[in-house]
Amino acid sequence: MKKMILWMTIISTLLLIYPTFVLGATKPETPTIASDAAIVLEANTGKVLYEKNATTQLYPASLTKIATAIYAIEHSDLDQTVTVSEKAWNTGGSSLYLEEGEEAKMRDLVAGLLLNSGNDAGVAIAEHMSGSVEQFSEDMNDYLENEIGVQQTHFENPHGLFDPEHRTTAKDLALITKHAMENKTFNEMYGAKVMEWDGEKWDATLYTHHKLMREDPYEGVTGGKTGFVPQSGFTLATSATRENTNLIVITMKSALKDQSYEDTEKLLDYGFEHYETTNIEPAKEFQEAKDDFIFPQEVPFTHLKESAVEMKLEENGQMVIYEDGEERISKQLEKVQKEREPQIKEEVEEPKWKEYLPYFIFPKDYLITEVLY
Repeated sequence: MKKMILWMTIISTLLLIYPTFVLGATKPETPTIASDAAIVLEANTGKVLYEKNATTQLYPASLTKIATAIYAIEHSDLDQTVTVSEKAWNTGGSSLYLEEGEEAKMRDLVAGLLLNSGNDAGVAIAEHMSGSVEQFSEDMNDYLENEIGVQQTHFENPHGLFDPEHRTTAKDLALITKHAMENKTFNEMYGAKVMEWDGEKWDATLYTHHKLMREDPYEGVTGGKTGFVPQSGFTLATSATRENTNLIVITMKSALKDQSYEDTEKLLDYGFEHYETTNIEPAKEFQEAKDDFIFPQEVPFTHLKESAVEMKLEENGQMVIYEDGEERISKQLEKVQKEREPQIKEEVEEPKWKEYLPYFIFPKDYLITEVLY
């Protein structure tokens, strides 16, 4: 194949959308927040847009329930009936007010765990799945490490009530939330603002505790979870989408409830004002190479709004995306396996004299050792 270096530039597109577009965007000033730790993660690409003490282990409080919910959704039958134990009934803190011996569908318990932060639901889920809270914690930690890939998380329970060994980081919580949001069932529960509860002890309309989802809705908000115990301070998980950009914000150890919301809004505003996610379609840009390499349908790429984005395809199929001249993504494309043309076997015409061989008469002691033709 002829040496080929192809360039795709989306500067012209950006010029049409942003008339004030300039080459070489300057990184914007990051917001000042009061929370001890925080992170802003773009969910489509995994790009971190902001972080503060994001790898410091802290107490997550009820943000634990994001992990419990996605683990239950992926590893249990949501249509199974769960019987509430005495231990679940006795669990303190926020509650669904389950009765000992009460039966409920796993699906409803997971939804109530997320929307109403039911600690009793968390214990009921744990005991149904693993037999005990202790075993469930081991099973969930194994799931988080080996299936999601987080490295700094260790949970001692399914709900987040205080335990000195129950710790995680803002980064790990963002990665757990990112994984969970890839599941449709989780998204429906995580994004729900209201739920009708038909329990044995009480019937009620339950509302999300997350202020930015209901009382003071943030533009584009898609889901969230609140958390608090005295040792953790206020913790908050929030997701929001605008156009192709999907942000996850985690704040941890805020001294005041309003502070956690103010920090979250600052971080969401920062992300949406300065960054965007472009869905690049390499096959359309590299038409000359479409018969040589297998291209992904789309490559989402999160970048500063005013940056110059370029894509390069090397002769060996290495696809590289640059932002302001710096390499950001590199991907080796697979070659198209071309079918070989079947080889046509030439027919060799047998010598005519062989047709008469049976009629030849040789002396009795005559030995034919070789026939050349």
